[in-house]
Amino acid sequence: MTSSANAAASVYAARRAQLMKLLGPRAALVLCSTPERLRNGDTDFKYRQDSDILYLTGFVEPGTTIVLRPGHPETPFVMFVRPRDPAAETWTGRRAGVEGAVRDFGADAAFSAAELDTKLPEVLAGAEEVHFPFGREPVEATVSRALTRLRAAERRGRRAPVRLVDARLTIHELRLVKSPDEVAVLRRAAAITAEAHAAAMRAAKPGVNEREIEALVDYTFRRRGGTSPGYPTIVGGGVNATILHYVENDAPLVAGQLLLIDAGCEVDGYTADVTRTFPVGGPFTEPQRRLYEAVLECQIAAIEACKPGATIDGIHEQVLVALTRSLVTLGLLKGEAGDVTKLVEAGAYKPFYMHRTSHWLGLDVHDVGFYSEEGVARPLQPGMVLTIEPGLYVAPDADVPAEYRGIGIRIEDDILVTPNGHENLTIETPKSVEEIERLTV
Repeated sequence: MTSSANAAASVYAARRAQLMKLLGPRAALVLCSTPERLRNGDTDFKYRQDSDILYLTGFVEPGTTIVLRPGHPETPFVMFVRPRDPAAETWTGRRAGVEGAVRDFGADAAFSAAELDTKLPEVLAGAEEVHFPFGREPVEATVSRALTRLRAAERRGRRAPVRLVDARLTIHELRLVKSPDEVAVLRRAAAITAEAHAAAMRAAKPGVNEREIEALVDYTFRRRGGTSPGYPTIVGGGVNATILHYVENDAPLVAGQLLLIDAGCEVDGYTADVTRTFPVGGPFTEPQRRLYEAVLECQIAAIEACKPGATIDGIHEQVLVALTRSLVTLGLLKGEAGDVTKLVEAGAYKPFYMHRTSHWLGLDVHDVGFYSEEGVARPLQPGMVLTIEPGLYVAPDADVPAEYRGIGIRIEDDILVTPNGHENLTIETPKSVEEIERLTV
């Protein structure tokens, strides 16, 4: 292997060692790659590996199962993979095969995926508990078949595990706190994402179609070394911006309207997640600017609140108060300044702000990790990465002043919690009114 490949292999080996220490000698972890999915006819969607397997191995092929057995004296890390097949590889690409799983990916033992049902019971025999992601296929069925075989063989001295444990307690909690290596990849994804959003601001002119902007964003991701968007890119002009997960991206842009783009580049499996909202081919109108600055001021304050000991729930409550106060000030909600607490408690903001302010970010755009501990919001700690993404969405038929109808605004950044506060990983993506208008006017 090259020196870079050796370095990557050592990172994955260190993660497995850390996880096996958490699992303990009497446990086993089983992970299965997600199945390939039919797109249409006989064509599959482009394959993307299960994030847990990526995290522990860097192995990207479908049809893979990995098993960690910390207490096994000879083979604590076992892989089941597609075997080498020259005929199949001519059609669908090279495979690492059983030999490559050992040589290049650090497996202590590897078998053909076709041997999974016969070999997995042998690998699990003697373990007292099996960890796997509950509610996910095909791993649930795979574990169930193995346990059935082991139980049937118990009279011959092969003890079956007696406890099943949700992998969220181990690998998902490990993934929640990012290592310096992971943060470095997220910084690369953030830098590419910033370039793509700036290019979109320059290119978004009246008459240009939303799909052209989507193509430019995705092209920038790939040109700069990203693998793909980390999630379906949202490009919503005008009233389309009031649809939270608008992905049709097929309408012409209109002068004087706002364009909302929610797009993040994926690099080595890790994704950025950034939203910007800006005027098409000109400056903000006065009503647009008032709403935009209300969201921006709220977002900046929420980012400042990100620090060890703070909670996502607390930050969200802060955002609700700030946005509700702005809605009253701007005349979209009826009430007095002193009524804000009561309006928040009554949910008066919900027609205009209907989602949460934050989620974890990493290998998944909505990354893994518990948000609470024993029913209480968990405190932020260094190494966690989360989004801060307040917004205001005014339906075209809302009972508000006409100048605000049909405006949708969201501003989103990716925040790393540090020992002394936070780092905005996506700070280079333009978001002040002045920065945006330098690109759009």
